[in-house]
Amino acid sequence: MRFLDIDHVSKDFAGVSVFSDVAFSIAEGEFVTMIGHSGCGKSTLLNIIAGLEQPSAGGVVLSGREITGPGMDRMVVFQNFSLMPWMTVFDNIRLAVRAAHPDWSRRRVAEWVQRYVDMVGLTGAEAKRPAALSGGMRQRVGLARAFSTEPKVLLLDEPFAQIDALTRGVIQDELVRMWSASRNTVFMVTHDVDEAILLSDRIALMTKGPNARLAEIIPVKVPRPRTRAELIDDPEYLRLRNHILHFLVEAAQRPGAAEVEIAASTGRLPSMDT
Repeated sequence: MRFLDIDHVSKDFAGVSVFSDVAFSIAEGEFVTMIGHSGCGKSTLLNIIAGLEQPSAGGVVLSGREITGPGMDRMVVFQNFSLMPWMTVFDNIRLAVRAAHPDWSRRRVAEWVQRYVDMVGLTGAEAKRPAALSGGMRQRVGLARAFSTEPKVLLLDEPFAQIDALTRGVIQDELVRMWSASRNTVFMVTHDVDEAILLSDRIALMTKGPNARLAEIIPVKVPRPRTRAELIDDPEYLRLRNHILHFLVEAAQRPGAAEVEIAASTGRLPSMDT
């Protein structure tokens, strides 16, 4: 069923087309990831869904209503953590919960915040400020804040890009656990092919920009629950990974394509952040 509908969306900047005529739908409770090269407009599309930017053409419809601006029905987790530096862990989460539920009592808000602090493994760190936290802990606060508002759609913009590989794996597992429990609809952009396969129900591939287009959307048929240890030996994982990497390498017919070819051996694209 069409829950989140990206309806032939295009975006121009200064007369240059970033992407054009992007159209697909996401079902309620589905986890969809978008992959593409720098400049294809992945993050721009995510910002349009969030209501932070306006499309040049087309529109986005959520639960039958067109998105015209930000709203509490959509929460974004950015790669730069985006926490209030003067607030504690507890207060950063409480700020979002109070905005989502202004009629709740102080006690109910506090109990709800503590539930999500515990859920992401930050029990005992409630009074710490972001400067006293590691990158992985800061992103756990961001995830707890986003999930605590129970949004219709969770938007993840390279949420693990600034986290070391070992910590990234732990937080990915926590994200899957929280998503499995909440069944939020999730749209994520990433450059990590393995991450996309591990987390997603479907993966959308964008051609390179400018004037990027949606090339295809691939279903991830690897059964859940998935673990990284088991994934690497799964034939469907290997087939899907190779398909995506071949697409990315073939799309990179430009100066610097060698970097992408090297990245094919690691499953992660180099220095691509748009």
